Amino acid sequence: MDEEKEGVKNILKRFLLISVGWLCVILGCIGIFLPLLPTTPFLLLASACFVRGSPTIAGWLHQHPTFGPIIYNWKQYRAVDRRIKWRANIFIVLSFFISIYIVPEIWQKIMLTAMVIMLLIWFNRLPETKAVARSTKNT
Repeated sequence: MDEEKEGVKNILKRFLLISVGWLCVILGCIGIFLPLLPTTPFLLLASACFVRGSPTIAGWLHQHPTFGPIIYNWKQYRAVDRRIKWRANIFIVLSFFISIYIVPEIWQKIMLTAMVIMLLIWFNRLPETKAVARSTKNT
């Protein structure tokens, strides 16, 4: 009976870890386009969930041509690829520009301007790495 309960418990734990992992992958994908939703932390959390819940899915995520290098660069160097940083800067500026244009109140415009300045300063101070997407380091 105890073994049966333990088996059910393990199945539920794996299901929960895999579900949270996929949710984090989805949020990470959305974060590619929404700069206030960070991609890398969600991918790292997804990786941690998959390593514990499904090593097969973790392997897929680590070998993924888009997500693998992001995870590798952050885990190995605590750095962001230069191309990802460039794209992120463009999306940050565009999305904040649209938001600043849309909001009606001047205090909201000032708040958003301050937020984008702080975000850009923080983000651009992160170390950069060269791409490793086609490197053997990623295997």
